[in-house]
Amino acid sequence: MTVNDAVPSERSPLLAQDQTRNVSGTSGNHATTEAQARRQQQHDGIDESQIDTTHNDEDENTALVDEPPLARKIAIMSSLWVGVFFAALDTTVVATLISPISSSLNSLSLLSYLATGYLIANSACQPLSGKLTDIFSRQAGLLFSNIFFAIGTLICGLAPNAEVLVLGRVVAGCGGGGLSCISTFVTSDLIPLRKRGIWQGYGNLVFGLGMGTGGIFGGLCADKLHITIGGRTIEGWRWAFLLQVPFIIISAILVYILVDIPVRRPYKSLRAALGRVDFLGALLLVITVTILLLGLNTGGNQLPWSHPLVIAALVISPLTLLLFIYVESNPRIVPEPIIPVVLIGKTRTILCACMTNWFATMASFIALYFVPLYLQSILGYSSSEAGLRVIPFAVGTSAGSLAVGYIMRSTGRYYWLTVAIMAIYLAGAALLCTFNRDSPSWTTFVYVAPFGFSYGGMLTVTLVAMISAAAHEYQAVITAASYAFRSTGSTIGITIASAVFQNILTGELRDQYGGLPGAEDEIKRIRNSLDGLKRGYVFPKGWSRDVVLDCYMDALRAAFVSGLGIAVLAAVSGLGMKEHRLHSKLDRKDSNASREG
Repeated sequence: MTVNDAVPSERSPLLAQDQTRNVSGTSGNHATTEAQARRQQQHDGIDESQIDTTHNDEDENTALVDEPPLARKIAIMSSLWVGVFFAALDTTVVATLISPISSSLNSLSLLSYLATGYLIANSACQPLSGKLTDIFSRQAGLLFSNIFFAIGTLICGLAPNAEVLVLGRVVAGCGGGGLSCISTFVTSDLIPLRKRGIWQGYGNLVFGLGMGTGGIFGGLCADKLHITIGGRTIEGWRWAFLLQVPFIIISAILVYILVDIPVRRPYKSLRAALGRVDFLGALLLVITVTILLLGLNTGGNQLPWSHPLVIAALVISPLTLLLFIYVESNPRIVPEPIIPVVLIGKTRTILCACMTNWFATMASFIALYFVPLYLQSILGYSSSEAGLRVIPFAVGTSAGSLAVGYIMRSTGRYYWLTVAIMAIYLAGAALLCTFNRDSPSWTTFVYVAPFGFSYGGMLTVTLVAMISAAAHEYQAVITAASYAFRSTGSTIGITIASAVFQNILTGELRDQYGGLPGAEDEIKRIRNSLDGLKRGYVFPKGWSRDVVLDCYMDALRAAFVSGLGIAVLAAVSGLGMKEHRLHSKLDRKDSNASREG
């Protein structure tokens, strides 16, 4: 007999939703496999109703039938990893450029916009990238991402003011987010499941290397690279952006030459294909996040919390969020949502994994941006010295992701691993709250390592948990949703910490010196530049450098404490996940069971 049931094979891409093939004489074996699986479930005491063994029956071909030769895989993946490296580098390069940028453009109070402009664009583009590259090809998506990334990075390097710099970060974010996300899809197109973990590990190492390099690269450029061209000196922080552009162009050329993967979904017409893309959901998501961040970052910073603009932003953002949830959960409006709200709401493991991912990414990016600020403002380190101390976080992230992946492959379980990872995560967040003006130098290297290690482990655990709890047909959209939660989490986390930092700093400075002549001008200068914290700066009469540093330290500690509070929410969310079977085969008919926890 002939069976057209889209059963995936070992050589199928991990994220491919459907396949069509003819299998002759397999009915008996298929039934035997199901019977064996049921007997194994009964033996292990597993609730079969909570284990999804369904697969999609839609007639749809995979991108590639045969695995490419090793040399070609290495060439293709290397071309992708060039872009991934610089996308990762761009997430940390700004963290160590805060001091020189603020001094050059007087923009420290706009810190959250420098970070969140990039991440908001990530939030918009990453959830759409899977569907769009299914239509226009992976190559077209990667070329688009590289071009936008290069243009945005060039704008940042040439920006005459903070507003243009933020614009450049937004444009770069549109490209950088796509580079990271699409590379995951291409890995799944090329690599069979049994080998995919190894290749994903290589990708994680490249990403970690980029994150670790970003801080030191930005710091060295800011400290050492000041070049005069045509009588004008170009500040070192600008070269941290400008030097990336040629390499991004090289990445685009390599993608054009090497990445030639057939379109996985050959649609009948462009109009019909675009009709399946959830542009409305992406727009509502961006509007919600942007309005929320506008209210959080402006309140108590540029405007009082009682200002109508701030109040309106904080009231409107929950309303647009509710509208987003309604649209995404209504199949008559959006047949294929970017975030499967219904699936997330009905499946406890997916919901808890998403929330864990969301909260943990908030806390992690608070550390990623405020630890370098602490090192430069309080301890007086240069940008390059601060960058060195970001490396343990990046290395820990890569190591944690790989270690957790190997453990899950060996044990087939993840619940108690999640508990251990989140315990380490809480300890790491608590260690950051102990930083003070007299912290020994070694603590600035050591304390960030467990935080990074547990964050990397969390990313792997939550993604595997979400995929294990969902049917095959939802694996791609669940992967995209995990990126959406990660992007919005990083954006909101930085904004919350920035609001806390700026409000505490401003409040304490006003309490100390608010009655002195010219106090508001001096407070504004301190909030927008770190130059006044350096030794040798002459404060106005009645001001004390030690008192100002104490105010800065209190504000930074408040930001770290906010991160600890968010980390607690992440740990609690992780405890809500359930243990689902980690199948060794894509068809989920194997008997390698693990118990529901």
